[in-house]
Amino acid sequence: MITSVDNIWQALEAVGRMLLYDKEAPMLFSSGLFWLLFIIFLPVFVLVRKSKTKMVLFVSAFSLYFYYKSSGLFFLMLIGTSLIDWFISRGIAAARRKGVRMALLIVSVVFSLSILGYFKYANFFLWNWNQMVQGNFQPLDIILPVGISFYTFQSISYVVDVYKKRISPTASWIDYLFFLSFFPALVAGPIVRADYFLPQLEKNRPAKPGNIYGGLWLIIIGIIKKAIIADYIAQYNDLVFNNPDIYRGIEALMGVLGYTMQIYCDFSGYSDMAIGLALIMGFRLGINFDSPYQSRNLTEFWRRWHISLSSWLRDYVYIPLGGNRKGTFRTYLNNFLTMLIGGLWHGAAWKFVFWGAMHGVGLAVHKAFKPILVRIPDNFLTIFCSWVLTFTYVSALWVFFRAASFSDSLLILGNIFQDWDWRRLPVFWDVRREWCVMMLILIICHFVPSFITDGLKNFFVRIPWIVKILLFLVVVQLVIEYMGEEVAPFIYFQF
Repeated sequence: MITSVDNIWQALEAVGRMLLYDKEAPMLFSSGLFWLLFIIFLPVFVLVRKSKTKMVLFVSAFSLYFYYKSSGLFFLMLIGTSLIDWFISRGIAAARRKGVRMALLIVSVVFSLSILGYFKYANFFLWNWNQMVQGNFQPLDIILPVGISFYTFQSISYVVDVYKKRISPTASWIDYLFFLSFFPALVAGPIVRADYFLPQLEKNRPAKPGNIYGGLWLIIIGIIKKAIIADYIAQYNDLVFNNPDIYRGIEALMGVLGYTMQIYCDFSGYSDMAIGLALIMGFRLGINFDSPYQSRNLTEFWRRWHISLSSWLRDYVYIPLGGNRKGTFRTYLNNFLTMLIGGLWHGAAWKFVFWGAMHGVGLAVHKAFKPILVRIPDNFLTIFCSWVLTFTYVSALWVFFRAASFSDSLLILGNIFQDWDWRRLPVFWDVRREWCVMMLILIICHFVPSFITDGLKNFFVRIPWIVKILLFLVVVQLVIEYMGEEVAPFIYFQF
């Protein structure tokens, strides 16, 4: 009897430890614990959905717990940020004098950016200051809260939109907390805009069967992209980037191409899962990726890649800087500064600044040559050359995004042109056959016309539910077969 009680108690303790925050194992969409909790969450959500108040309270509580499991006690900071921004937004809406409204807006933006700056950039600026004064730099012991960049941008856009009278502030704080902490988009986007999301909350319409099954389809696609393709091809990519002085020629090139596809599958896979989860709950988050590697120039690339971030930077940085309204030079400068800020947003390191700056330069060059480019005949050769040039430029810059340092980036790019031997390609195929097959399938799928992918989704929506479950189980089995010893975190989890 005592043994049975002890076993029960030990089991309860194990469950309790599993439900507590573990910095070594933050909860991810690709983790089994999340899906177990979501299976419990969903029927309760359906029961309370008809009552907006109960639904908002329940989802907000689950979202805060999700953030606690992802980032510990920093969920309290999220609550504090939501309270301050909500009260400020109410003050902006109530104020009659423009000066008061502007002052409140500045307070809100400075407050949000100060928190983001401390956690994400304090050590970066201190290190650079010490480099200039030749000091003895000791980094601060700062833990970066997961997803702080994403929800900070959401909070800034909300207050700015209230100031510009694009939206009215939410009637209750809990509605704003629901928007800011909505768990599908909380830790790695998409960056949700209040003018798009809050009207859905007010209408509180239940999800239609087509949206539920469409959401499940996106979740399956997202799992395939992230947990099967991205995590598998990362195993070789990591070898190249972790040992930049060893791999040369074809091996180095394959590592660069592999990471180009890995980051797409990783981040778009997360976005697919986030959008799919929201659809199942009856909310739309908007598209975040639209086959970006089909792009024929950088301008098109940034209309297709991380759409929620690029549109945010356009509306809240590029246009306020003057956009294209103040002459040619200012247009190029505004493009450059916007991408510089976008690069710094991604990480507190000079390699990210360089990555953003070079995208800014590329956008400016494209705009400068656009009057000439439009005169070139739009045939297969020009389309192909434009695509190759754009893909090569984007892939080369991803090296700076992934490599441990700026010097490693240059070393990897230089290694591509050393010891080049086409005879090593069949050898690489023999050694890395599954890796090569996954890459080929991924490249082919990336160029499949949208009407085919939409048709596949519609076919999935129509098939019997038992077939849907079987397909899901097949995907789960593939994940188990290809996954590593540990659940790999999402690349954009760090931002």
